[in-house]
Amino acid sequence: MIVTVFSTKSWDEQFLTAANTHHAFRFLEAKLDATTAALANGSDAVCVFVNDDVDAPVIETLATGGVRTIALRSAGFNHVDLAAAASHGLAVVRVPAYSPHAVAEHTIALLLTLNRGTHRAHNRVREGNFRLDGLLGWDLEGKTAGVVGTGKIGQVVCSILKGFGMDVIAFDPFPNDQVTGMGIPYVSLEALFATSDVITLHCPLTPDTFHLVNPDAISAMARAPMIINTSRGALIDTVAVIEGLKSGQVGALALDVYEEEGDLFFEDLSNTVIQDDVFSRLLTFPNVLITGHQAFFTREAVRQIAETTVANLDAIEEGHDCENQITTSAVGEIERR
Repeated sequence: MIVTVFSTKSWDEQFLTAANTHHAFRFLEAKLDATTAALANGSDAVCVFVNDDVDAPVIETLATGGVRTIALRSAGFNHVDLAAAASHGLAVVRVPAYSPHAVAEHTIALLLTLNRGTHRAHNRVREGNFRLDGLLGWDLEGKTAGVVGTGKIGQVVCSILKGFGMDVIAFDPFPNDQVTGMGIPYVSLEALFATSDVITLHCPLTPDTFHLVNPDAISAMARAPMIINTSRGALIDTVAVIEGLKSGQVGALALDVYEEEGDLFFEDLSNTVIQDDVFSRLLTFPNVLITGHQAFFTREAVRQIAETTVANLDAIEEGHDCENQITTSAVGEIERR
């Protein structure tokens, strides 16, 4: 297959090249959108990442140019118009699991860093400031952690939080037997919001979960919780959470994803003026910690993403059933996993 890889970073080229069996990869730094889709003309497949735009007009351009497969270097597929892909006969394949431990461990890193202010302490010490004012944290032991979404990543998060001695509760429309086996009860979303000191999000972005954390949810948060999101940016209504931070209804916020991250993350904007006023407002809070969609970024995870992507392409080329293919009829089952 001739495969055009969009949004290529150095690690994509390194690991995809190492995993490659026989495909001809064309690596482009450009993001896939309506202005760049024609760059894939003559390719059999495109390989895209989370902030590429794979909507209906883009898919039409890809199909016209000969593309027959869309290979996602991600588990999430909310940026792909599956109906349009199906109507043009394009197969869509994804990487359903790479390293749940990578994302789960980064979630805990955000929790510990924000709670104990280690990022701020590091900067102070480098400047010769050893004062502890503003760095007072709290013990995790005995506090309540609410885990929203208990798939593979949420399950690992539950296990780690239990190890800290936290009282863990969970919400998921499809309970995980492994989680209940840890002695973790499932509760309503309302009860989770009302009783948690830490709320961490690990669910897919669907119409039902869009802006899951919204003004009503925030008003129900009785303990001024820390909210952590390493899943999908649009699970949180950013404007609402800013109001919650200002009022004290939200105690702290840790983000590895942001609902308008497409023009920000994975790029060096250090010499430019960020035009997103909402994101800039987030950066002014001392109790907000943001990383640039790096939770997945471990050697093990990136290697697995590359190897699964290549295996998906192999299966499609050889005409085999690909277990990682996404169809409109299979979406509901995927979301239940």
